[in-house]
Formats: sequence, structure tokens, C-alpha cells
Amino acid sequence: MTGSHLEREIREQPDAVRAALRSAGPVADALAARLRERGPLEQVVIAARGTSDNAARYAQYLAGARLGVPVALAAPSLASRYGAPVVPRGARALVLAISQSGRSPDVVSVVDAARAAGVPTAAITNDPASPLAAAADVVLDLDVGMERSVAATKTYTASLAVVARLVGALGRDDAGLAQLADVPAFMAEAIDTATARVPALDAHHDATHLVVVGRGYHYATAMEIALKVRELTGIVGEGFSPPDLLHGPIAAVAPGTPALLVAPSGAVRDSVLEAGAALADRGAATIRLDDTSAADLPLPAGVPEALGPLVAVIPGQVLALRWAQLRGAPVDAPPGLTKVTETR
Repeated sequence: MTGSHLEREIREQPDAVRAALRSAGPVADALAARLRERGPLEQVVIAARGTSDNAARYAQYLAGARLGVPVALAAPSLASRYGAPVVPRGARALVLAISQSGRSPDVVSVVDAARAAGVPTAAITNDPASPLAAAADVVLDLDVGMERSVAATKTYTASLAVVARLVGALGRDDAGLAQLADVPAFMAEAIDTATARVPALDAHHDATHLVVVGRGYHYATAMEIALKVRELTGIVGEGFSPPDLLHGPIAAVAPGTPALLVAPSGAVRDSVLEAGAALADRGAATIRLDDTSAADLPLPAGVPEALGPLVAVIPGQVLALRWAQLRGAPVDAPPGLTKVTETR
């Protein structure tokens, strides 16, 4: 990697996650206590856009698994364009908004609608002075410093860490919170390993299409890696879960298409590898990202499955950076993109 803002911010991620946990931890504990006073939590609704939408996908799986309540991803346009309610008035729910900049008006509109319904709201953001922070009852500040590269890296993994911290507080999961403290060391190892191993995949840098497959907690990882490759290189990167891929989109995978399989240890690895076999049958060039000796992009061993997305996304970030450099792309400011996207 070279000395771009993007490279530096990839390398800052272990420290950024530590900072985010220090900043947001006490706030998460206080919010969890407040919600318990209202009675049992019955629903979580999450609003986000772009990279933060992939953090929301992670939150959907983690909160659903750990809290045992329905978790829905909001459709912000229902609030911003149609004036529809986000949750029933007085519901025993939490509306959580995730936005690194805190400046997307349609995400803010979801929070406004929830507050109007008397439902507690929280915002995960890197700007505590943003409109989103002003709208929410509680602000979980990422506190990771300015992110100069347009493609988000440290704000993404910090958002995942704060999601995990909040869910741990809501679920009174002391064991999970203790495991979270070990994640930055795993992230640092993943950065070094990916930097050494990614050049072996240089032959694929001129691809026109990339498929990334992940499931469960790592559905978010697949979607985020596909987004990073698309943003930085212009390659058409697409993320899929195995069932969605096999229900039709696999027909568009041509021979030679690189297919990245996010398959660390856990309940869904076999499903991802089965999808990989189907892709290989079509002539795709499969690339394994996992914690076994068979991996093309190895991950550290011992990362808890539920926290794996904080670590597994890193090789994808490094891969996207490397391929963008080989293609001569401006990695810190991809054409047509801006750091803040104000969708309405």
C-alpha cells in the first residue's frame, strides 16, 4: 500500500475502534438502562444509507440473534417522501440511526418521526454536532477523527464496534463485551496479513465484474466489500447471500469472473462454500477469505463469529485499494463521489 489517506485510515482502524468503544460505551450502558425502565424491548428499527446501511445489516443480524426481537431496516423514503409512521405510537421499540456524517435528511426524518411517536431514538455518528445528532435522544459518538478518504473504512468498522457494544449492553452480555475488547488486536493482524497476501490476486485487477458472497453476520461484510471495490475501482461489485445468488443472479456470472467467498468459521460457512462450488462450476475464479489454511486471504483464528465482520472486511478494503492503484484510480477521491451525500 502507498501513502494515501485511504491507506492511513485502513491502518488506523484498530485504534479507531478502541476510541469508539471508549466514547460510546458509557452512553450505551445508560441507554440500555433507560430502555429497561420502559419495559421489555419488543422491536428495533434501523435507518441508514450507503456504507452505514451495511453497518445496519450487521446490526440487524446481531440484535436479532442476541436480543431475540424483530429488527427491521427502515425505508427512509416512507418518512421523508410519504410521511408514513416509522413505528406505532408509544411502541416499546428503539429507533437507531447510523450515519457517519449525520447529514442525510431522509435518515434524520426517520428519527424525527420516531420521536413524534414517543419512541426512544439513538444515533451512531462521527459528528456529534450534525443534524442527526441534534434530532436523536441519545448520541453514540464514534470519535474516530476526520476521515479524509471518500471511501469509508475506519468509520465503518467503528460503527460495527458501537453496534456490538450497544447490543451487548442491551442484552447484558458480559462475555460478549469482554470479547469485543480483543477485536482491535485481531484487526491489526488482519491488516498486516492482507497487505502481504493481496498482491497475489493482482491478475484480477482488470476484471469488469466481481461477486462477493457472505451470509449471516457476514452478509454485511459481502455487501461492504462489494461496495468498496465498486467505489474505488469502478468494477461492478455485487454482494449476495448464497440463497439470493442461487435464485437467479448466478446466471450472470461469466467464466473468469472473480468470486470472493467470505467464509470464516461459523454456522454459515458450508453454505457459502457450496455457493462457491456452484460459481466454480460456471468457471468463476473463486477467492477464499477465511480462517483456514486453504484461504487465499487468511483471517486470524479465534475471532468470535458474531464479531467477525469487524475483522473480515479488512482484506476486502486492502484488495479494493490495491486494485484501484493498479488501475490508476484516484483512491482518496473517486470520480463522481463526495464524502457527504445528502439524500432526501
